[in-house]
Amino acid sequence: MDTWFKEHVDYVTLLLVLAVTGIGVTSVYSATYDAGASAYFHRQLIWGGIGIVLMISIALMQFRTLQLLSMPLYAVSILFLLAVLVAGKTVAGTKSWFGVGGFGLQPSEMVKVTTILALASYLSNRSINLHRFKHLATTFGIVLLPVALILLQPDVGTAIIYMGMLLFILLWAGASDFLLLALLAPAAAAIATLFGTTAFAIVVVVTFVTLLALRENRLGSAVVFSLTVLVGVSVQFMFGKLKAYQQHRILTFLNPDADPLGAGYNVIQSKIAIGSGGLFGKGFLQGTQTQLNFIPAQWTDFIYCVPSEEFGFIGAFLILFLLTLLLLRGVQTASIVKSRYAGVVAIGVVSTYTVHMIINIGMAMGMMPVIGVPLPFMSYGGSNLLSNMVMAGLLMNMYANRKEY
Repeated sequence: MDTWFKEHVDYVTLLLVLAVTGIGVTSVYSATYDAGASAYFHRQLIWGGIGIVLMISIALMQFRTLQLLSMPLYAVSILFLLAVLVAGKTVAGTKSWFGVGGFGLQPSEMVKVTTILALASYLSNRSINLHRFKHLATTFGIVLLPVALILLQPDVGTAIIYMGMLLFILLWAGASDFLLLALLAPAAAAIATLFGTTAFAIVVVVTFVTLLALRENRLGSAVVFSLTVLVGVSVQFMFGKLKAYQQHRILTFLNPDADPLGAGYNVIQSKIAIGSGGLFGKGFLQGTQTQLNFIPAQWTDFIYCVPSEEFGFIGAFLILFLLTLLLLRGVQTASIVKSRYAGVVAIGVVSTYTVHMIINIGMAMGMMPVIGVPLPFMSYGGSNLLSNMVMAGLLMNMYANRKEY
């Protein structure tokens, strides 16, 4: 029995998830302690308990059964995304929730899981070749279908997570360097344009030089280069089409001090909280920014500033360290599994966690625009916590079945 447990139970992933979740629940408790919002802490405890049961159940699930259910689960989850557009609850201008009693369920969070499974199921077919347009288009379609439905809610932050996931999976699955450049260059041009003409020019020059180095066919290179320039030039036009709050978020990212009491308030207060923690922090429940509620709803997207203020650089680093170990464990799992399906699932989970981490911590530190992306296992939110737990269970399942083909 001991040998079976050592062979099939991924203790590393399990302990890392429990550690980060424990820190997250403690941080939610602190964030809600003096805010009259203790109900959020109690709900997070309930979701955490349910999530652990789900994680262990998924980890012990039959590998072949999981494979067979991948596409049906994806289809059902798409129906839920359609349903929420019709009968969903609108929260903060986004129609993405089902209200269940005092709780809320966000289908787009669980669709992250089913999209990873669907991509793994499709890409595990030995006949699939990402250098063929038909196969590449189908791969994109699996991701773009939920993205389109999520943008209708509208929820730009969650949609970005899906695109980041797709990029990592394509890289892992053997997509060409030219394809990756075709995806990254226009996005880089759009972002660079926000920082001025010089930044945009640098991206254009780098794209041109890289295309020359790749030596792809001239027509394809011309299309990618033209698209990169076109996207950069059209950013200002597209910016004018955004809703006012979306424009404020971008402008706040570029210059938070331009509206310190409005759009830039959360970012400024978060940076103050993180910086004021110093090396060792102010102590549990002793953070002035946290306990005096300078950051609205700090138990959600800005949860990272809570342990950073209370436990300083040590606390902030510990969270990053534990999450990074979890990512590395996921990459290791993807590297040792014999099944292509298992490899894509593992790297899909790692990529989803990674994009969440980069955006959320970047938001808290004023390095990313505020787009409502939670920190895995830390931020308050039942749907997000459950999806993270299910993905952790998938990682554990892939490790347990690493010798399966």
